[in-house]
Amino acid sequence: MQHWSRIEAFVEVVRLGTFSAAARHLKVSTSHISRLVSQLENQLGVQLLYRTTRQIRLTDAGTTYVEHCRHLFDGLRDAEQALSELQDKPNGLLKLTSATTFGERFIAPLVNDFQCLHPQLDIHLHFTNRPVELIEEGYDIAIRMGVLKDSSLIAKRLCDRREYIVGSQSYFRQAPRPHTLGELNQHRCLIGSRPNWLFEVNGQRREVRVEGRWSANSGPALLDAALKGLGLAQLPDYYVGPYLASGELVAVLEPFRHHDTAVWAVYPRHRHLSPKIRQLVDYLAANIDSLLPNNPLA
Repeated sequence: MQHWSRIEAFVEVVRLGTFSAAARHLKVSTSHISRLVSQLENQLGVQLLYRTTRQIRLTDAGTTYVEHCRHLFDGLRDAEQALSELQDKPNGLLKLTSATTFGERFIAPLVNDFQCLHPQLDIHLHFTNRPVELIEEGYDIAIRMGVLKDSSLIAKRLCDRREYIVGSQSYFRQAPRPHTLGELNQHRCLIGSRPNWLFEVNGQRREVRVEGRWSANSGPALLDAALKGLGLAQLPDYYVGPYLASGELVAVLEPFRHHDTAVWAVYPRHRHLSPKIRQLVDYLAANIDSLLPNNPLA
């Protein structure tokens, strides 16, 4: 470090023309600059500068040495500039995982748009309905639905997500509409990826275990079964919105609908968050509402 300080002092004296100017630039005393240059000359065993009371001149050795030293400082500035650009511009591989249907319909188009803006970025998208261990499996971002569990991960809310209990007109010609949660056990319930349905009772979250003769881990399959009158289903707004608007599906138990659900972008906690994660999450949050269908019961 002492060697580097001596070189820096020498280069700045040559660049600015005087010891005092170099001292002001480096925010030290003139005597300190003079001492550093003398130490460098003693270290190298050559005289680098001719000093007079009115000016300084480079010796032949000084001319040769300063040209090589300038390359060092140019390289340092280039390195700092490259690091600054890297911090501002998304680079490298970005791995994102999401639930299948939501990811394919809403996340993938936005990620594709983002890569059009940043073609230097490499993208890997993985769609699955199983819980993904973000850190252990090496993903940068996970898109998660509903109420989040406590964790050490950072979560940013992308958009609201409302879940409805729905049945078709044909189903309700066979069965009465339920008005209390206790009446669910009198209905055929279509079970998706989780056996518990989420509600809100007197401001408190409540899960109700439902049973039925039909189950699937596919949202589109669940929607199709509900449309064909096979039973009641709990589905999010982006599935059922158009069918609620057309009257093909009817929402029930609305006083118990849970309101604090959402779509989240989740990512590991980093001291310095990389631009690729920060900028993509911000892009998703700013643009996802433009892709979501309007909800007639919002």
